Amino acid sequence: MNLVFASNNQHKAEEIRHIFLAKGLNINILSLSDIGINQDIEENGKTLEENALIKSNFVYKQMHINCFADDTGLEIDALNGSPGVNTARFAGEDKSNEANINKVLLLLKNETNRNAKFRTIISLNYENKLYSFEGSINGVIAKQKMGEKGFGYDPIFIPEGYDISFAQMTDNLKNSLSHRYRAINKLIEFLNIKIIK
Repeated sequence: MNLVFASNNQHKAEEIRHIFLAKGLNINILSLSDIGINQDIEENGKTLEENALIKSNFVYKQMHINCFADDTGLEIDALNGSPGVNTARFAGEDKSNEANINKVLLLLKNETNRNAKFRTIISLNYENKLYSFEGSINGVIAKQKMGEKGFGYDPIFIPEGYDISFAQMTDNLKNSLSHRYRAINKLIEFLNIKIIK
């Protein structure tokens, strides 16, 4: 069975393929480029939920292929939940990971409350029916970058119960507890129960 992941972010696609493989699910995860869509789908929603829905609907309506999309937000308490829906573009439209991280570190320079949460929303369009799944993880923002792995804000996000950042973790450890893993796991459970069996 083919299932499109509505993204051209190869880091995220690989992470998701790894999770599906680890669960033993016989589903081929395709990226947008795999189905001939090379442009980014415009995300103009006001919430994570809206953005995920825009992307999954776009692919289903264009290609009539079962599709899921995600949108992830980093919500920082001291910044009133920002960057939130603007996580990827926090420091500008070029979506620079380095600039985004630097902006967060600068804004929190003298802040003692460094509590934050990563939240992922998945929208699944399966046979023109919509389903939604959410995963989240609490943590704190580090005072400086820690580690070289991962992508996005991974070098400054320390998940609850750990003293290392996502960027210092092995892929297996990060994938076993991340917000995306938790949302994907709910998607996989749904696919197992409702579709495959």
